[in-house]
Amino acid sequence: MQQTLAQKYNFEVVKAFTVMAVIYLVVGTLLGVYVASELAWPVLNFDTPELSFGRLRPLHTNAVIFAFGGCALMAASFYSVQRTCSTALWSNGLAWFVFWGWNAIIVSAVITLPLGLTQGKEYAELEWPIDIAIAVVWLAYSFNFIMTIARRKTTHIYVSNWFFLSMMIMITYLHVVNSLSIPVSAFKSYSVFSGVQDAMIQWWWGHNAVGFYLTAGFLGMMYYFVPKQAGRPVFSYRLSVIHFWALTFGYVWLGAHHLQYTALPDWTGSLGAAVSLAMIIPSWGGAVNGMMTLSGAWDKLRTDYVLRFLIVSLAFYAMSTFEGPVMSAKTVNALSHYTDWGIGHVHSGALGWVGMVAAGSLYHLVMKLWNTEMYSARLVNTHFWMATIGAVIYIIAMWVSGIMQGLMWREYDEFGTLTYTFAESVAAMYPYYVMRAVGGLIYWSGAVVMLYNVVMTIRQASTAPNTQPAAAAA
Repeated sequence: MQQTLAQKYNFEVVKAFTVMAVIYLVVGTLLGVYVASELAWPVLNFDTPELSFGRLRPLHTNAVIFAFGGCALMAASFYSVQRTCSTALWSNGLAWFVFWGWNAIIVSAVITLPLGLTQGKEYAELEWPIDIAIAVVWLAYSFNFIMTIARRKTTHIYVSNWFFLSMMIMITYLHVVNSLSIPVSAFKSYSVFSGVQDAMIQWWWGHNAVGFYLTAGFLGMMYYFVPKQAGRPVFSYRLSVIHFWALTFGYVWLGAHHLQYTALPDWTGSLGAAVSLAMIIPSWGGAVNGMMTLSGAWDKLRTDYVLRFLIVSLAFYAMSTFEGPVMSAKTVNALSHYTDWGIGHVHSGALGWVGMVAAGSLYHLVMKLWNTEMYSARLVNTHFWMATIGAVIYIIAMWVSGIMQGLMWREYDEFGTLTYTFAESVAAMYPYYVMRAVGGLIYWSGAVVMLYNVVMTIRQASTAPNTQPAAAAA
């Protein structure tokens, strides 16, 4: 029976994506720790342009979002779509094209970004030839996923697949429109948009990359792996469908809240803020739905460390999807904008939500794909606490730093002049930048523990007698 199931699905490409996701987690967070340390100790740039914060910071964001996040999403989606549709991938060859193409794009980012070859657009820094490659590989990924659903053996399309589909469709046209540019050389181009229109398009992309790539995609992951790891059906399937439609139609309006108090028309920022606040409702509905899936099985959290990752990630998801809308409101935005508070908010979502739900899903995948238990459950628990503690230290440091920045920048004396110079506000941030680097170091160390545990688990499985390529009860 095990051999029949192993032959039924295409899991080798899923294994490859899973391993690369863990490797990129280590690499991407290491880059984050390094650039965070440069802000505390600028001497670490060694007067070398390729090592400067401005060059390495976009490499860090691309590594964690697109290298780690992308491989985790592709592993999870290619695995779960086969299981929920009871059919193999439409094309195993196309799946491998996506694997090698995506990794080639990541290598190109490693080469071009430190050299300063960039469009200078947030989360869309890569130059036009690489943008074209991204579009081709992403379309191949999406087409293979859609065709797998089309040939499904089930009558129903499970909700996780709807979230993955939403991500694929939205990211396709967001990426294409935001990356429209006029090439002037092999690795230099200029956006077809200019001025405030360019800013609007950029944050239409930027916030929806968060909304559909880092939220919808990872919610697809959550809706599959939380019930699987808990061994219980999702708490409310109806609520998951409402969550999907509300998020899909609501998120696209939010980008303008990044441009409060700019040349953007005031009504667009107000609309973005209003819809942002409304999005708290479906976001919390999804978080509660995931957590309540454990109803009657909360005792599992005592011993199931993988499930701890998945459930705690939902707490971070609830927190960051409340904090973001609050920060979009104009009165709060007047204090928070351009400060480290925004960095803290981003990382509460990135480290807490995305990083932890992905880690839990990847642990689940490793055990199912290699048909074995983790090499060390204690190390999974160690990783959990390192990730949680590291994320909390990082986030708190940036919250305090950001609010202090905002207050210092707006403080006036009795003569109506600024109380503090900008340099004084920078000096006041030093201890919090050290604290952030420490939190990031702890989080990265947890990722190293995960990589070691995964490598040892695979070695353990490969040397075990009669190990099948995939678990029968995947």
